Amino acid sequence: MQRRAVIFDLGGVLLDWDPRHLYRKLFAGDEAAVEAFLTEVCTPEWNHAQDAGRDFDAAVAALLPAHREQLPFILAWRDRFDEMIPDVLPDTVAVARELKDRGVPLYALTNWPRETFPSQRRRFAFMDWFAGIVVSGEERVAKPDPRIFHILLERHGLSAAEAVFVDDKPDNARAAAALGIHGVHFRSATELRHELRELALL
Repeated sequence: MQRRAVIFDLGGVLLDWDPRHLYRKLFAGDEAAVEAFLTEVCTPEWNHAQDAGRDFDAAVAALLPAHREQLPFILAWRDRFDEMIPDVLPDTVAVARELKDRGVPLYALTNWPRETFPSQRRRFAFMDWFAGIVVSGEERVAKPDPRIFHILLERHGLSAAEAVFVDDKPDNARAAAALGIHGVHFRSATELRHELRELALL
């Protein structure tokens, strides 16, 4: 079956999401302090629990016994979330626009806490290009769990065999491929454009 639809991850593919953008400000450019905070306090595993549906109050409560002195920095994760995303990744957004202009249906499948997604959806005009967006925090299941891929496919009447999925995390791309979706590990817009041409989508 011809691949005919493209599903995009958001952060790291279309959006320049990185908590370091915020915490470099909060720690006055002290890279060691930033990395210590992101590996010992607000860790990837901690953030993933919000991606999978945990609310932020519960997330804060989980950290307080060991990190109460860091509370202002923990709260900034939600209250200053905009500053983690200074802008789009323009080269990849240009690829998405070209797909849209060619009539290729676009979807988004993102690991994202439900509390911070709505404001970001309003910030970025390209979000309106998607025929559907599945947000892990709203579904209470996060990539690479295969259930979230099934949610998107079933909700939007897609088959795995006709879909391409683009994600900057190799585990997520592999999870999609295991279901029969064409999984693309995103490294650069140039490489993505080449792969989409190979699939006759560009």
